[in-house]
Amino acid sequence: MAQGDAQLPLVSVIVVNYRGADDTIACLRALSTELEYPRLEIICVDNASGGDDVARIKETGAQVISSAENLGFAGGCNLGAKHAKGTVLAFLNNDARPHRDWARAAVETLTADPTVAAVASKVLDWDGTGVDFVDAGLTWFGMGYKRHAGSALADVPPTEHETGKDVLFATGSAMFVRAAVFAELGGFDERFFMFYEDVDFGWRLNLRGWRVRFVPESLAYHRHHATMSEVDAPDTGRETFLLERNALAALYKNVSDETLAKALPAALALCVRRATARGELDATQLDLAKGVGPVDTSPVPVPRTTLAGMLAVDQFVELLPSLTESRKAEQAARVRTDADLIPLLRKALEPAYPLPRYLAAHDILVEAFGIESLFGQRRKVLVITGDAITDRMAGPAIRAWNIATVLSAEHDVRLVTVNPLADPPPAPFPVSAARKRDLAEPVGWADIVILQGHVLEMAPALKESNKIVVCDLYDPMHLELLEQGKSAPDDRRAADLAGVTKVLDAQLERGDFFLCASERQRHFWLGHLAAMGRLTPRLYDADPTTQSLLSVVPFGLSAEPPARTGPGLRSALGLDQGDHVVLWAGGVYSWFDPLTLVRAMDELRQRHADARLVFLGMKHPNPEVAEMDIGSRTIQLADRLGLTGKHVFFNEQWVPYGERQNWLLDADCGVTTHFEHVETTFAFRTRVLDYLWAGLPIVTTDGDAFADLVRAENLGVVVPATDEKALADALERALYDSEFVADCKRNIEAVAQRFAWPEVLTPLVEFCRDPRPAADRLPGSADLVVSDPLRGKELIRRDLELVREYLTDGGPKELARRVAGRVRKVARRRG
Repeated sequence: MAQGDAQLPLVSVIVVNYRGADDTIACLRALSTELEYPRLEIICVDNASGGDDVARIKETGAQVISSAENLGFAGGCNLGAKHAKGTVLAFLNNDARPHRDWARAAVETLTADPTVAAVASKVLDWDGTGVDFVDAGLTWFGMGYKRHAGSALADVPPTEHETGKDVLFATGSAMFVRAAVFAELGGFDERFFMFYEDVDFGWRLNLRGWRVRFVPESLAYHRHHATMSEVDAPDTGRETFLLERNALAALYKNVSDETLAKALPAALALCVRRATARGELDATQLDLAKGVGPVDTSPVPVPRTTLAGMLAVDQFVELLPSLTESRKAEQAARVRTDADLIPLLRKALEPAYPLPRYLAAHDILVEAFGIESLFGQRRKVLVITGDAITDRMAGPAIRAWNIATVLSAEHDVRLVTVNPLADPPPAPFPVSAARKRDLAEPVGWADIVILQGHVLEMAPALKESNKIVVCDLYDPMHLELLEQGKSAPDDRRAADLAGVTKVLDAQLERGDFFLCASERQRHFWLGHLAAMGRLTPRLYDADPTTQSLLSVVPFGLSAEPPARTGPGLRSALGLDQGDHVVLWAGGVYSWFDPLTLVRAMDELRQRHADARLVFLGMKHPNPEVAEMDIGSRTIQLADRLGLTGKHVFFNEQWVPYGERQNWLLDADCGVTTHFEHVETTFAFRTRVLDYLWAGLPIVTTDGDAFADLVRAENLGVVVPATDEKALADALERALYDSEFVADCKRNIEAVAQRFAWPEVLTPLVEFCRDPRPAADRLPGSADLVVSDPLRGKELIRRDLELVREYLTDGGPKELARRVAGRVRKVARRRG
C-alpha cells in the first residue's frame, strides 16, 4: 500500500450475478487485477442463478452472498450493501468492466466535497466509442433517461462528457454512494426490481439536499443488456411493463402535492396512449368512434407490449397502499422543491417517444393539464420577525419587510410577525400575525424559513424539522444586553444574558445559512460557530471560505431616492427654514451616548444660535421593548441646560415608516454617538443608512463598522467617544462648512448605491435560488475515512502514555479515578 493510501476509504464493490457466470467472473477478475485502488472489498450477490455459478465465482476470491430467490437488481444490491464493510459502496453491472481509475476518481470527489452523496461514473460501450451514460434526464411523467445514450462518443460535445456536473441520478451500472447515506435512504426501492431504481434513488438524494456528481474520470465500459435472458427480451413486454410501472411509482413517490395533482392524471393518460400507440390500436378497431352500425364482437389482437402498458397501470394501482406510505416519508424528508430540481431534469417536456399518435397525445395533455406551469413554480418563503409590523416599524421589522419585498420578485413570500398586527403598510405579499400555536401552518407551508431574534423559540418544531432555515444574526442581542441590563440586579442580569445566549446558540446550532451585517460581525459569528462545534471538517471541506454558510448582508436602504410627500420636522416642531438641524434618526437606547451629544449642542449653540438637535422618536413602536432610562436622563439633561424646545427637540412618537423621508429631508446632518464597549465593536447602526439615503453628512463616534466607512469614504466626521468638544466641532463643520458638506454629499451619493436593499440582499437572493441544507446537516452524512482501532503494542503504548499523563496531572488519586471511570464504561457496554 503506497504512502497515503491508508487515508483512503474502504470501497465495497457490489456485483450482482443473474444468469450465467461468465460475464460476472470476467467483471470480478477485472476488479481485482485492473482496478488501481488499494482498499477494496469485492462482493458478489448471486441471485438464485443455479448451476455451478456460485462455485465458479468463489474461485475469483470475491465474497459471495447467495440469495434463494431472484431479488432483481435493486434487491441484490441492497443485500450486498448489508454485508459490506466499506464507507463507500460501488455498484457495477456484471456485464461491465472498470477503467483502472474508476474507483480512485470517484473517491477523490466524495472525499473532497462532503455535499456529494453519489458519483455517477462515465459509462461507454465495450470498445469505448459509444455512449451509455454521460448525463441524466427526467420527463415530467416520471421516466428517467440517459441523455446521449446510444450516440457515438464523437457526436457528443466534449462539454457533455468531459466535464464534471451535477446530475439527477447515476446509472446503476456504475456508480458510487456513501454507505451511510445509502442506509439512511433505505437503499434502492426493491419494488422496482429492475429499471429506474437508480432514477428513484438519485431523485430522493437530490430532494434531501444531497448532490449526485457526474465524474468523467470515473470511467467504466458496459455491454448493455448483455446478460438479459430471453424472458426479458423487449418483445415479451416485460421491460415495457417494468419501465411504465416504475416510472409511475417514482413520480408518485417523489413529486410535491402541487405537481402530483397535475402530473399524475396526465401521466396515467399518456401511459395508456403509449400502450395503444405501440400496438397501433385506436377506437376505430372496435368501431367505437362512430357509435352506429352493426355490433362487431370479434376478438381484436393486442400485442404484448400494449397489454404490458395497461397492466403497468393496473399494477401501479395495486402498489398504491405501500407507495403511499413511502410518499409520506419522502415528502416529510425532502428539503428541496420540484423547482430546485428543474435544471437537473434537462428537458423535462421532451415527449421521449417518436410515435405519431403518442406525440399528439403528449401535446394535448401538456396543454390540458398546464404541465408547463409545473416548471415555473416559485418557492415558498416564510419570513418571521419578532418585531411589530406597523406603519411605524423599527429596525428588525424594516429588515424583515425588505427581505420579503426583494424575495417576492422570485418566490411566493409570507411575512409573519409574532407581535400583534396593527395597520401594516400595503405589501405585494401576505402579512399576518401569529401566536406560538399559530406558527405551525405557515411553517408547514414554507420551503424556506427566514427568522430573526427569538422566533426560533416560538416555533420549536423547526429545530428538528427538515426545513431550510436561514437565521438573520444582524443584531448581536447578547452584546446589547450586557449594556442594556446594567440597572438590573446581578442575578437577573446573569439569567437574562444566559437566556439570550441560549436563544442564539439554538439558531447557530440549527441554521443552514446565516446573515450578519458586517465583516466585523462575520468574524464574531465565525468564532461563535467554531466554539459551538459547527465549523466541522465536513463544513470546511464543503466550502473553506464558509461564505455559503455565513454571508454579510448589511442593513439596506431604498433603491429609490427619498421624495417629499408631506411636511417634515420643521413644520411639526415649529423650526424656521433657516435653522441648521442635526437629526438623531432612531431610538434612544442604553448603548448609545445621547448625553455627550446634548452637552456638545450646549457648546455649539454658544457659537451658532440657529443650531438645532432633533430626536426623531423616543417611544419604541414595539410594545414589548421596555423603556430605557437613558431616554429620560437625556430629556432631564436638556431641561437642566435650558435646551429643550429651543435647541434640542424630542419627538415622542416614532414617525411612520412611509413618512420618515420628510423628516430626513428637513435635516442638515445626521448624528449617532455611542460609548466605547464591545457592543459598539460589532454593532451596525441602521439609522446611518437613512442618513446615506437622504444625503446627510454624518457625524459619528468612533469604534463601529460605520465609523470605518465614514472615515474611509469621507462621508462626514468621526470623533472619539465622550469628547463633547470634538463632537461640537464636528457638528459645526457638518452644518456650516459648505465646501465640506458638498464633498460629503457627492461621496454619499456614490456609497449609498452599494447599500440599496436589492444589492445588499444578493447573497440571500442567490441562496434562495438554490437552497440546500448546511453540509453538516445532510441526512446520513458520516466520515469516509475511519482510523483503524489500536491493537497489540500500539494499544499498550497508548495506555502507558495515559497512565503517565494522569499521574502527572493528579497523582495516584487521579489515576484511580480515571481507571474506575473506564471500568464503569466497559461494564455499561457489556450490560
